[in-house]
Amino acid sequence: MAEVIEIADSDDPRVDDFRDLSTADRRPDRPGGRGLVIAEGVVVVERLLASPFPVRGFLGVRRRVEALGDLPAPAYVASAEVMAEVVGFHLNRGVLAAADRAVQPSAADIADGAKRLAVLEGVGDHENLGSIFRNAAALGVDGVLLGPGCSDPLYRRSVRVSMGHVLRVPFASLDSWPGGLDMLRAKGFRVVALTPRAGSVCLADAGLRGSRVAVLLGSEGPGLTEEAISSADVAVRIPMADGVDSLNVATAAAVVFYAIA
Repeated sequence: MAEVIEIADSDDPRVDDFRDLSTADRRPDRPGGRGLVIAEGVVVVERLLASPFPVRGFLGVRRRVEALGDLPAPAYVASAEVMAEVVGFHLNRGVLAAADRAVQPSAADIADGAKRLAVLEGVGDHENLGSIFRNAAALGVDGVLLGPGCSDPLYRRSVRVSMGHVLRVPFASLDSWPGGLDMLRAKGFRVVALTPRAGSVCLADAGLRGSRVAVLLGSEGPGLTEEAISSADVAVRIPMADGVDSLNVATAAAVVFYAIA
């Protein structure tokens, strides 16, 4: 079992991996920081421990740290007050873990072993991104490919909102856009753009269930670009009641993921 170390001083350098998580330009999980993966709460930390991400250490109140059992890295125990001084806010979940990033598979490698994929364009909101990963895990989507304008799925907020599922659903950047969609098509995927635009096919009538499908999802508000929609094999829409023109992107993703399962 890793050493359990009491921390009484919030300035202790041994907990620098967890410092100032509320300050955007100093956060270790943001560009310009150390690129660390930060997990919050017992459930998410447990998923981090089950992932390929190399854990560096833990910080928490004693009962939360002890709930995790044997740990592979130093565990720093502090009062809730000292923890709040370190991280910059009060943490209701009582425990954090920090990990280095793992080597991610390529988009082509993910596609080779997949039947259902989500392909995102311009999803820059961390909470929407985390929710999409949680929905993907729950509804059997095999991987997520990130087009231009997407946030880093390993930002702390995305990891938290995904309930740690971003650590288990494979993801990769699709560097050529929208040319990378041709790679998916060559591997047997039907590329489907989700859009409320007139002329799109009703989701239930698109015949997607059971086939190899890559679903294109766009940003909140603008949705997919014309370039992305034009590059798809078919455009589909979710039918809605009068007076409602769209859904939150994560909610729409869940509806489509269920429809193609």
